[in-house]
Amino acid sequence: MKAGLVDKNKVKQTNQDKARQKKIERRTGTESVDEARLAALETQRKNAERARELNAQRDAAALQKAIAAQIVQMVKQNRQDKGRGDIAYNYTHDGKIKRMYVSAAVQAHIVAGHLVIVCQGETAELVPKVIADKIAERDPNIVVRVKKASTDVDEDDPYAAFQVPDDLMW
Repeated sequence: MKAGLVDKNKVKQTNQDKARQKKIERRTGTESVDEARLAALETQRKNAERARELNAQRDAAALQKAIAAQIVQMVKQNRQDKGRGDIAYNYTHDGKIKRMYVSAAVQAHIVAGHLVIVCQGETAELVPKVIADKIAERDPNIVVRVKKASTDVDEDDPYAAFQVPDDLMW
C-alpha cells in the first residue's frame, strides 16, 4: 500500500476472498492447492537435499584426510632401517621402475616377504608385512608387493632349464 501498488479496497477484497475460500474448505472438507506454499516446500526440499549432498562430500573428504594421516603415522612408527648397503634393489611402482639402496640382509628380508615397500609421494619406506597389510586395507596403491617367482614350468618352454635367480640385478 505504501508503494502505491494496491489500495485499501483491493486489500480488503483479497482478505475477504481468502476468508470465503477457507470457509468453503471447512464446509466441504476439501483443501485447495496453494501454489506459493507448494513452491516454497519444493524449494525447501531441494535446499535440504543439496545440504545433505554437501555434508556427505565434506564427510568423505574428512575421512580421506583421516585415513592419510593414519597411514603416515603407521609408516613413521614402524619404518625399518634400510641398512647402509650399496645393493640397489629395483621395484616397480605406478608403472615406473624405482631403485632403493639396501644392505644384503634387508634385501633378503624384502625378497622373503618379511619387509614391504610403502611409497608415500617420492619417498619409499620399509615396513613389516603386518603393518603393510593394515596400510593396504586403507590404500592399496601405495604398497609395493614383491611377486614371488612361480615354480610352474611349461613343458614346451625352451628356457625351462635356465632358472632366473631371485637376486638378479638389472
